[in-house]
Amino acid sequence: MVVLFTIMAMAEAASKVQSAWGPWKTAHATCYGGFDAAGTMGGACGYGNLYQQGYGLHTAALSTALFNNGEKCGSCYEIKCIDDPQWCRPGNPSIFITATNYCPPNWDIPSDNGGWCNPPREHFDLAVPMFVRLAQYRAGIIPVSYRRVPCIKRGGIRFTMQGNPYWNLILFTNVAGAGDIVRAEVKGSNTDWMSMTRNWGQNWQSMHQLVGQSLSFRVTASDGRVSESLNVVPSNWQFGQTFSGNQFSIF
Repeated sequence: MVVLFTIMAMAEAASKVQSAWGPWKTAHATCYGGFDAAGTMGGACGYGNLYQQGYGLHTAALSTALFNNGEKCGSCYEIKCIDDPQWCRPGNPSIFITATNYCPPNWDIPSDNGGWCNPPREHFDLAVPMFVRLAQYRAGIIPVSYRRVPCIKRGGIRFTMQGNPYWNLILFTNVAGAGDIVRAEVKGSNTDWMSMTRNWGQNWQSMHQLVGQSLSFRVTASDGRVSESLNVVPSNWQFGQTFSGNQFSIF
């Protein structure tokens, strides 16, 4: 009876995850950063060292049409190579990646001949180790099918404290569920909730003096879900430190 209940619970969980997946769409993919992915470190989402942040090789830079001025930083996708039997790997395997960078347009090159990230093209510039899981490296560019999927992360949302005593810049990483943050608020032990503004990527800023206060964060994902991490940062925090809070459910 317990085994049956466990199987049913697992089936229900799988169904909930499936329902959170987006529809399949078509795009194209290239690759960058070298076989060791060293060239993918840093990037327009502000995550810095992707190994230290837990994203590793499973990353991609998004074209303008997908990047949406940094709002899609942290979003996750399933990608498959399609309609190219010469280059696609047998069985058309899937990869799962997190958006960590921006692939800028190149207006000096036609969008159908090198300007792959020019609007309105939807395009993924994958880390090389991810690209070669889909297709042979020699292919250069491949047609793909992709869909939005929930991000599965270990541990809580991480908050990295940056800035100075008069200007606070908070980097949000390791976000599960939708993966991308569209609204952020901070509350000091001596303040009410205050809205933050996106500075770049998933770096959010507050112009209030918060040094010496314990801090709470409330973040809203693109699917409308809200996560609160109360008093997650102690009053003796220092710039450069990272703290872990509550996490979104993937269901």
